[in-house]
Amino acid sequence: MPHPDSPYLAIPGQPFTLSDRATTTDIFESRSAAKAAIRQTGEAIAELAQVLYANAGERNAPKVLIVLQGMDTSGKDSTTKAMFRQTPPLNVRVQPFKAPTKPELARDYLWRVHDVVPKKGEIVIFNRSHYEDVLVVKVREFADAETVENRYGQINDFERLLVEEGSLILKFMLNISRETQAERLRARLERPDKRWKFNPGDLDDRALWPDFMDAYETMVRRTSTPHAPWYVIPSDDKKTRSAIIADIVRQALDALDLHYPDPGYRPGNYDI
Repeated sequence: MPHPDSPYLAIPGQPFTLSDRATTTDIFESRSAAKAAIRQTGEAIAELAQVLYANAGERNAPKVLIVLQGMDTSGKDSTTKAMFRQTPPLNVRVQPFKAPTKPELARDYLWRVHDVVPKKGEIVIFNRSHYEDVLVVKVREFADAETVENRYGQINDFERLLVEEGSLILKFMLNISRETQAERLRARLERPDKRWKFNPGDLDDRALWPDFMDAYETMVRRTSTPHAPWYVIPSDDKKTRSAIIADIVRQALDALDLHYPDPGYRPGNYDI
């Protein structure tokens, strides 16, 4: 359910160049204005998520998959926290993806993904995702070029299956600059409460920044589809990034046009 007027949409079937997409934007007058927008939007998301959960038992109840993909420090965790801070955790689940285990490697690469997609009435946030298999796998040459090439079409088919089975898929690439990543990595080392998040291996990926940007560009170009398009979000400013994503999620949930189901119960029918 793409929003065709969104300036962040990677229009399916159209040329896409990542370097043309900004990592900053000034749509808010201040960071406090962005923070206020997140709070207001978060309240709306909380209500919409509850209506979604109330419909879980309905035959055609939708499922919502939110994909957050970006380089280290791009803000996948903090975006999730900002969006769903006010939402009860009844039907919201975060699914991280790390290096595959031996049992996962013994199966096709989408096996572990299909196992954790949302159920009816559920919102699942992928913190990283199946797209690692055309990003780090490609850049690090964990698979040959032909295998990676085949995966773009396989992923498109996989997501089409999910959509046809009732899923709404919202995909966000968190687009940060190399300079901003450096600042955030340094902050992780400087702050005791952030130090645990630092991984020296992140520096290895940072050294391959141009290769990763090429991989991201190809990923967006090849897998932004009418049924599951990509939104490329300026992510150098944390509050602005989260506000933009939250607003797109709110609009998408609102467009589902869900209402609380009426089971027919009435106060006069019961002696309480």
